[in-house]
Amino acid sequence: MIPGVLTVAGSDSGGGAGIQADLKTMLALGVHGMSVVTAVTAQNSLGVQGAWELPVEAVRAQYRSVVDDIGVQAVKTGMLASAELVEAVADLIAGTDAPAVVDPVGVSKHGDALLAASALDSVRSKLLPVATVATPNLDEVAQITGLRVESEREMRPAAAAVLEYGPRWVLIKGGHLPGDAVDLLTDGSEEHWLRAPRHDNRHTHGTGCTLASAIASGLAKGRSVPEAVAAAKEYVTGAVAAGFALGGGIGPVDHGWPFRGDV
Repeated sequence: MIPGVLTVAGSDSGGGAGIQADLKTMLALGVHGMSVVTAVTAQNSLGVQGAWELPVEAVRAQYRSVVDDIGVQAVKTGMLASAELVEAVADLIAGTDAPAVVDPVGVSKHGDALLAASALDSVRSKLLPVATVATPNLDEVAQITGLRVESEREMRPAAAAVLEYGPRWVLIKGGHLPGDAVDLLTDGSEEHWLRAPRHDNRHTHGTGCTLASAIASGLAKGRSVPEAVAAAKEYVTGAVAAGFALGGGIGPVDHGWPFRGDV
């Protein structure tokens, strides 16, 4: 059977991030992607021009429709927008026997807010405790914990601060730091530092969504968290290297890079 992964996230009309990136990643990595749309955005390479969240009843109905009939081997969350949606999704995940990758999306690549400030408490108290792996970038670490990470040595205390909210593992993404792209994966006792060369490519839209979906795909296949994260890091590094121009702004990473003979 092909493992099934459910993404619970917002739609990106430009196709570079959100549910569109999630489903492309899942296809590339050999799992069956399914979706719960939490919000619709008007979005392109220049930014987010509008966002409309779906009613909680619609989100809950989509989730139950998939899980109760098809079942899932992993769940991945992205843009949840409001406290009400965060809490509803956290409750749904808590009742699902599958690993969950929580990407605590707060701000888009272009700096547009994708999570209401009032929802942060719900992320801390409801969503992070049900996460198998939480994958915050440095801006999201600052939102959640108040800690500003400006060097590699500050990633360890940041990870400890996020773990206090209850996820089993946290992956602190250090892509915003200078030098190599370094991430820290830890459960508080085990530590894994993941490094990759930094590619001189500005077209990186969708990196976070892609990484979280790749991790969920690995977990759905039965890999351990460290194995899934290492494989996801390799996949997203290739996708960033192959990122391409689209429109007049920041283009997307290339989710199909493993299939292109010229990469």
